Amino acid sequence: MLGRCGETIILSVELVPKTSWGDNLRSRFKPSEWDALRFACYAAAGHKCEVCGGVGKKHPVECHEIWHYDDENHVQTLQGLIALCPACHEVKHFGRAQATGNGARALSHLARVNGWTDAQAKAHIEAAFTMWRKRSQSNWTLDLSKVEVKNLLRPVERDLFLP
Repeated sequence: MLGRCGETIILSVELVPKTSWGDNLRSRFKPSEWDALRFACYAAAGHKCEVCGGVGKKHPVECHEIWHYDDENHVQTLQGLIALCPACHEVKHFGRAQATGNGARALSHLARVNGWTDAQAKAHIEAAFTMWRKRSQSNWTLDLSKVEVKNLLRPVERDLFLP
């Protein structure tokens, strides 16, 4: 992925609009269905982070939902799932990292993974928060049509689980 100045972005901050907090696969599916999705995601990634290749100390990886935002129609569409180490997952949800006192750690990881200076990482974070503030002014409809709950265990192209 390329950033606005043409720099390569390996790891990015992805802030879910405030009006969508808590509305996700885990909240919409039965615990057994969510577990099947996330465990299949972990296995497809070899239980290693798909961004940095690392693993966490407490648990190797966590499942992150990849969303596409249609800013005109306010539709938040699930594009797939990715296995992330806890450090990369913390960066994706940078606002939560800040709220829990882990902002400096997440900033450092973002800069290290992308080969950025702290100033470049801070500029990326600020751009993400600008977009978050704009998107948080609208109510979003979740589109989960790419997920078929009946046959969750067969991974297709790393990021989707379809029949």
